[in-house]
Amino acid sequence: MRIDCHQHFWSYDPAIDHWITDQMTVLKGAFTPFELLPELAAAGIDATVAVQARQSESENFFLLDLSTRCPQIAGIVGWIDLCAPNLPERLAFFSRFPKICGFRHVVQDEPDDNFVLRKDVMRGIAALREYNFTYDILIYPRQLPAAIKLVEALPDQPFVIDHIAKPLVKTKEIATWSHDIRIIAANPYVYCKLSGLITEAEWSNWKAEDFRPYLDVVFEAFGPERLMFGSDWPVCLLAGTYLQVLLLVEDYTRNLKPKDKEDIFGDNAARFYRLAFS
Repeated sequence: MRIDCHQHFWSYDPAIDHWITDQMTVLKGAFTPFELLPELAAAGIDATVAVQARQSESENFFLLDLSTRCPQIAGIVGWIDLCAPNLPERLAFFSRFPKICGFRHVVQDEPDDNFVLRKDVMRGIAALREYNFTYDILIYPRQLPAAIKLVEALPDQPFVIDHIAKPLVKTKEIATWSHDIRIIAANPYVYCKLSGLITEAEWSNWKAEDFRPYLDVVFEAFGPERLMFGSDWPVCLLAGTYLQVLLLVEDYTRNLKPKDKEDIFGDNAARFYRLAFS
C-alpha cells in the first residue's frame, strides 16, 4: 500500500484563499479527486491523506464528503478551533468520523512565532490525545524553537512536521534549521513529512542536488521509521509535477532497504494516522 500522506483539495475562491497570490495563478482553479486520481494512478499511489487548506469546520465536512465519493482518500487532517470553549464537545463529535485522523492549524501565518506556546493553544492540542487525534505542525524554521517547547510539554502527543519545516532551500541556509530539527526529532512521537520541498526552492530552476543536504539531515535525525512521503499536490504544481515530486524522494531513497522504502512510502503514514483499509 503506497500512501501520499499530504495533499489538498479546493475550488479557488478569491474571497477566501488570500494566500494564493498573483504569482500562483496555476493554483487558481478547482482541484478535486477527479484531477488527482490520474496522477495517483501514474505514480502508483494507492491512497492519500487529505489535509485542510481552509481554517473552518466546514473544511472537515467538505473533505469528508469527498472521501465518501473517493475511496482513495484514506484519512483526513482537518481543522478545529483549538481555543474554543466547547472544544471537548467538538472533538467528541469529530471522533465519530473514522476518516478524520487529526487536525492542523496554519501556524506559519501567525504573526506570533510563539503562537503554539499560548496557554489556550497548548490546552487545545493537549485535548487531542484523549481521542487519539494527531497534530500536524505547519511552521517556518524560525518557529521551530517554539515547536520544540511544545513537543517537550506534550511528550505523548503524536506530532508530524509538515514539509520538513520549510527550510530556506532557495538561499541554501541550513545550520540553524538543522540544529533545531535534530532537537525536535529526539522525541519519538514526532514524525516528519518529506513534502513541500520543491516549493521552497527556485520554482523554475531547481535540481535534485538542492535538496540532498536537507534530506540528509532529516534521514539522520528521524530515520526511515518516522519519515513519510507527501506530494503537497496541488501546491507542488507551482514548481513541478506530481511525478517529479515523487521521483525526487524515490531517487534519494533508491539504495535503502525494501522495508525502509515501504515505511516511507506508506507504512509510516498508515501507522501514524491509524489508517484503516477494508
